[in-house]
Amino acid sequence: KQGYKFDIVCVHDWLSSIAGLIIKNETKIPVVFHVHSTEWGRSGGQGSEVVSHLESATAQAADRIITVSHAMKDDLTRHGWPQQKISVVWNGVDPIRYDPKNCEPEDVKKVREKYDIPDDWKMLLFLGRLTWVKGVKNLIQAMPTVLRDYPQTKLVILGKGEEEKDIEETASRLGIKDKIIYRFEFVPEDERILHYAAADLCIFPSTYEPFGIVSLEAMAMAKPVVVGAHGVVGFREQVVSSGPDQNGIHVNGEDPADIAWGIKETLKDPQRAKTWGENGRKRVLQYFTWEKTAEQTLEIYQTLIQ
Repeated sequence: KQGYKFDIVCVHDWLSSIAGLIIKNETKIPVVFHVHSTEWGRSGGQGSEVVSHLESATAQAADRIITVSHAMKDDLTRHGWPQQKISVVWNGVDPIRYDPKNCEPEDVKKVREKYDIPDDWKMLLFLGRLTWVKGVKNLIQAMPTVLRDYPQTKLVILGKGEEEKDIEETASRLGIKDKIIYRFEFVPEDERILHYAAADLCIFPSTYEPFGIVSLEAMAMAKPVVVGAHGVVGFREQVVSSGPDQNGIHVNGEDPADIAWGIKETLKDPQRAKTWGENGRKRVLQYFTWEKTAEQTLEIYQTLIQ
């Protein structure tokens, strides 16, 4: 209306839905709705009806919907979104930034020393928001079973969220608080990268995770991963759980016993775990860089502009 020419309008999640709907109603510019999560998924079906309505209305009006995993596409389709409009473009990671070769051994050693983890002990790492969908309480409940077989193990938890008190209380109740290290704070990226480098295994037992970039970060750092793969969880598309390209293990993030099994299965063969980590970095380089994400997104945009 003001004389500017736009080829396409991109709307990300519900926060910009109203603007997208107005543009769609008042112009002929193609609208692409990028969906990273949904209100029903984030809230376990207990969220805002207004937000859910905005999401649905934008999905119906948009010319194309781009989401971040096939698990997410299936979930959107089950909720009545138009399947023929939905394309999947995986997220990515920067494999140069996340490269174990760029970490100084002395800096990595300092991370383990900070938490009093000797070289011959195992360091497990969870990194993420401390909220119910991340499965971190179930991970805590899995630890007594792990520690029975692997007592020289510590779990490091980095993150903030509403479950901080529950995590501390659960670890104390289970008598394992000396084996759980919490840092309930935002940790800068450089320091997070060093934590990946210091870890022997990364665990992300989410129960709702449309994509989940933390597993890509761990894979880029050549670490084996144990990930939730039950429900709407994109991890299972990133992590190969069997065969020559295996780079981790799929578990049910709702089941502490299954999480414990996945951890123990990884720890019992360190050389195999190292191979899984190497396979993970190869997989990132092949499928999960931001360049590939951008190329695939632009291809979809191009079909709408022509």
